[in-house]
Amino acid sequence: MNREYDFTLTFSVPTGLEQETLESALFESGCDDAIIGLGQKGRLALNFTREAESAEKAMLSALQQVKKAVPKAQLVEAGPDLVGISDMASLLNFSRQNMRKLIQTHLASFPLPVHEGASALWHLVDVLTWFSETQRRAIPTDLMDVAGVSMGVNLVREVRRVDHQLQAQLDSIA
Repeated sequence: MNREYDFTLTFSVPTGLEQETLESALFESGCDDAIIGLGQKGRLALNFTREAESAEKAMLSALQQVKKAVPKAQLVEAGPDLVGISDMASLLNFSRQNMRKLIQTHLASFPLPVHEGASALWHLVDVLTWFSETQRRAIPTDLMDVAGVSMGVNLVREVRRVDHQLQAQLDSIA
């Protein structure tokens, strides 16, 4: 049974492409279920609402269709994946202050951020899993699935950049 999955794919694209040509190529390749964003020069954001058997099939088919339409497109990010406190609060219908308080109250069990700086970032799937398991909060299955696939796509993209000797050394330590 097919379900609807909402996700965003952001690409780096050659800057000389005409908007109409790009839109036509995307439509012809099967991306007629996406809202196209071209706000930043050299970037293409596609917000999909795609029907498929699984989140993985939805996202992989979209990636294939974009590459068919724009062969030189390079994936920048799949989402939803990385989220800050404001993003979490919005998705889970909390105020930002309540979200921050919840994190600080549960520091020992709350997922570790993937980045800490002026603003911390978490993988959405880790946060949703924590809410589901420790707070007994009902999380929509399609959101959980698409967040997991988005994280996987982003991690695979990043792993390709890693020095394989360094990776082997780290694997032996961990």
